[in-house]
Amino acid sequence: MSAVPPPASPLDRSAMHRLYRADEAMVVTDLVRAAALPEPARRRVQAEAARLVEGVRAARTRFGALDAFLQEFGLSTQEGVALMCLAEALLRIPDAETADALIRDKIGTADWNRHLGKADSLFVNASTWALMLTGKVVRLDAAEEPGRLLDRLVNRVGEPIIRQAMMQAMRILGRQFVMGRTIEEALARARDDEAHGYRHSFDMLGEAARTMADADRYFDLYSTAIAAIGGARRGRDVFATPGISVKLSALHPRYELAQHDRVLAELLPRVKDLALKARGAGIHLTVDAEEADRLDLSLDIIEAVFRDPALNGWEGFGLAVQAYQKRALPLVGWLEDLARSTGRRLMVRLVKGAYWDSEIKRAQERGLDGYPVFTRKASTDVSYLACARRLLGARDAFYPMFATHNAHTVAAVLEMAGDRTGFEFQRLHGMGEPLYHQIVGPDMPCRIYAPVGSHEDLLAYLVRRLLENGANSSFVNRIQDEQVPVAAIVADPVARVAALPVKPHPRIPLPKDLFGAERPNSDGIDLSDPAQTTPLLDAVASSWRWSAAPMIAGQLVVGETVDRPPEALHDPTDRRRVVGHVVNADAGDVDRALSAAVPAQRAWAALPVAERAACLDRLGDRLEGERNELVALLVREAGKTIPDALAEVREAVDFCRYYAARARADFQPRLMPGPTGERNELRLTGRGVFVCISPWNFP
Repeated sequence: MSAVPPPASPLDRSAMHRLYRADEAMVVTDLVRAAALPEPARRRVQAEAARLVEGVRAARTRFGALDAFLQEFGLSTQEGVALMCLAEALLRIPDAETADALIRDKIGTADWNRHLGKADSLFVNASTWALMLTGKVVRLDAAEEPGRLLDRLVNRVGEPIIRQAMMQAMRILGRQFVMGRTIEEALARARDDEAHGYRHSFDMLGEAARTMADADRYFDLYSTAIAAIGGARRGRDVFATPGISVKLSALHPRYELAQHDRVLAELLPRVKDLALKARGAGIHLTVDAEEADRLDLSLDIIEAVFRDPALNGWEGFGLAVQAYQKRALPLVGWLEDLARSTGRRLMVRLVKGAYWDSEIKRAQERGLDGYPVFTRKASTDVSYLACARRLLGARDAFYPMFATHNAHTVAAVLEMAGDRTGFEFQRLHGMGEPLYHQIVGPDMPCRIYAPVGSHEDLLAYLVRRLLENGANSSFVNRIQDEQVPVAAIVADPVARVAALPVKPHPRIPLPKDLFGAERPNSDGIDLSDPAQTTPLLDAVASSWRWSAAPMIAGQLVVGETVDRPPEALHDPTDRRRVVGHVVNADAGDVDRALSAAVPAQRAWAALPVAERAACLDRLGDRLEGERNELVALLVREAGKTIPDALAEVREAVDFCRYYAARARADFQPRLMPGPTGERNELRLTGRGVFVCISPWNFP
């Protein structure tokens, strides 16, 4: 593989960094101004969007299989949630017994009868019959079985056969949602779509590589696919030909910012090699978007590859931009600078984003100072329109590709473009046909994002599509619901967001407020943000020299004796480095500690609960205030990784605050009658003196 030199002077990303987890109200207010159209244009957009929606509803029999499936089993139904949980969990099931238990739990408790025969799609109705049958069989609930025939079937086959039937059903689902099991099969199946004017971008299904062997396998898979796609080019230019989508996390098992230097050394040559193969085959290659904390690392690789002189003259290199990230608009500006600095166009696929749920939960679990994504879907729509406007305004630097199933977004893009040249739309395989059949043609290309792989690889992709489009607020779900008025579906998101008195979603608190009034969440650090990691890394790298000794009644046992001189402690990752010294306790220290503990316990028991809780809160605050040094201590003394050490300090802080909050809630002061009629406060008394040995891995 060819080496790739890093750019001599990378473009400035400070505008992006400022908006990483910026105040949502500020970001949205700026985006509203960037996306707003003049009133006549806004009316034309809504009229065109309404026409498209009515066309979709008039073509119900032409709904794609995935559209119809999401409509019937969306996340607003118990059954849709059950299917999502089943699909996600089946990825991790190691044995048949666990699979049977999962089927009983997720499928057997759902009410499939109410979906039977309700859908216009024969595929969905057939799926419902299979799911209902499976649910009845594995649940063995006589009160709800449709007939004695099922009783006999249950006794005859049992759960293992049902499990096998379900896996066969997954293979059938795969045929609906995956273009082909192999790239050759997908290319053959794509010909029918091409006859209607569609193009394709093939996505080789599979999640991130866990080992280098996985990465090698994905690299070979991509290489084989590029050659096959190039063989089907038939003389078309790089924009009209089929292309390939590549996940960087599939090409390296440690694709994370902490491994930055290693990733650049080992992954850059692979990406360049694939880009050169795509150029040689005359097709385009798009780098897929992934989680927010990988964006900077992705851009380092994309910038280095795109600037490489070996790719001069080829305009088939591209990437996906996620509009739900607060950094999306400045990212488009950064990409424009990158394209202009090389003198050739960059292909940009604008998407709304498929990892919203995990981005929100990760920020909450990590105690970050904000979210990298918008908390309202309408705000993502506004961001999308602002980015689209910027992309369309720079078609000399970009070849924009607008991936959307939203009729209002399609109409807005057409209005902002002014013509139908120099860009395309994109949709998912199995979705969006009735919308795009109305506009696709020689003058308006639409590309199908076409997954390729086996049904085993389908599950994670299907879960993302369920999360992205299965909620009752999604456009895919609402456009098919006749109860939702057309006017509501095509309402201008810019006007809606501008009118909101509170821009962030009121039911999605910031991570620090996750536990409400009870207690604050412990502060975390975004390890993908240099502004936050630099002070921490400086602390870990400092020449600390710690000392430790027994503490009795609040006083350290100090002084060197012949019997117990201070013992040097060495860094387990480098035994030459001394991190400090410790004086070990002896039997006499234990006796003195126990003697001192009795009066200390009495004094503690005499304190009101509120004062004891306040002590715990102060301890949590002190731990949080000295977090960087504590992380450094855990890294140097115990050999922990920085993420583990950070999580350990945060857990200790959370323990303090949790028990303080529980004490206040569970032990409220109560007044009890005294022996002479007076009322005395009932106090919480301690249970005595205890010896506690802290776990070795949680000092």
